Amino acid sequence: MDATVAGGDPTDRVAALGAAGGDPAGRTADAGLVSGEAVELDVRAARLGSRVLALLIDVVGQALCAALLALTLTPLVLILLPDPVVDRAFTGALETLGLALVLVGYPVIWERLNHGRTPGKLAVGLRVVDADGGPVGVGQSLTRALVGVAVEWPGLVLPLLSWAAGATVMLTDPRGRRLGDLVAGTMVVHTRSAQSWRPAPQIIPPLAGWAVTLDLTRLDDALALAVRQYLTRGAQLVEPYHSRLGRQLWREVGALTSPAPPPGVPESLLLAAVLAERNRRGALRLRRQRAVTAALWPDPTAVGPSPATVGPPPATVGPAPIATGPPAPAGSGLRAGSPGGYAPAPPGPDRPPGPGPGWPPLS
Repeated sequence: MDATVAGGDPTDRVAALGAAGGDPAGRTADAGLVSGEAVELDVRAARLGSRVLALLIDVVGQALCAALLALTLTPLVLILLPDPVVDRAFTGALETLGLALVLVGYPVIWERLNHGRTPGKLAVGLRVVDADGGPVGVGQSLTRALVGVAVEWPGLVLPLLSWAAGATVMLTDPRGRRLGDLVAGTMVVHTRSAQSWRPAPQIIPPLAGWAVTLDLTRLDDALALAVRQYLTRGAQLVEPYHSRLGRQLWREVGALTSPAPPPGVPESLLLAAVLAERNRRGALRLRRQRAVTAALWPDPTAVGPSPATVGPPPATVGPAPIATGPPAPAGSGLRAGSPGGYAPAPPGPDRPPGPGPGWPPLS
């Protein structure tokens, strides 16, 4: 164990110590599934409560399927088949077929098409897998369904006794398996993790002044990730592994940072201060980069007035005024208004329309 802590990838140390010295009460992987690399998978076995809740949801789904078959299949058969064929025996056989489709076909089809999850299991977060963690097969799903219909739910053979026997088997089995799982070689596991990542502890006020002066240029991402894993998952480690890992991580972090911390401070608080200061500087650097990017390449979809529209409106451009010349001499038949000075007067009773001999040239 000491060799594992002292060397190797920093991101693997928390997992290694957790496997060897983790708190058994805090462990959630009780399915007993092991990968090909001989590593126990963090998978929880489904117990009686979650499986009963999934069963209730599936019962509602099966009732809807039965109603749909009764409303569609029965009228279709009555229309297509002649009356002599549709007798009481045929009706009974049709009802038996529909019941088999609902009770047996429903879970088998869903588990095959939805990776081992019926609608009820999908809602609760459960999944049927092989006993070694692989995907469930069609034969296994069919075996589970047949055993369940016969001796569990609805329990066609001795209903009350089979229900009690099935509940007893699930409560006493280490993996929470029912009779159908034991016969088919399957089990039901949770697909959702029971634990979520907690935020890393923040810096305490007495260490804020020291953390601001830290030189963190040599602290790489791998070691920072190992520190974060230790701070967020340290509660799963028991002594002396928790303190041993904290001292080892601080020796590595302290060798890469300066100045030295105040004396007498626990390693976990020092690691939390270093990580919080690193996160603060990273967030500040990201904000500055975004501000520079927004200044150089503004977002064209941003809401606000355009710079071109700010200011007084431009002057209205209209037609250029017509230059007028001096007034035309009296009796000349000319009028003022052309840039050259005069233009022919409009035609009248004493002047022919259009250009002609009676039109004097423009001066």
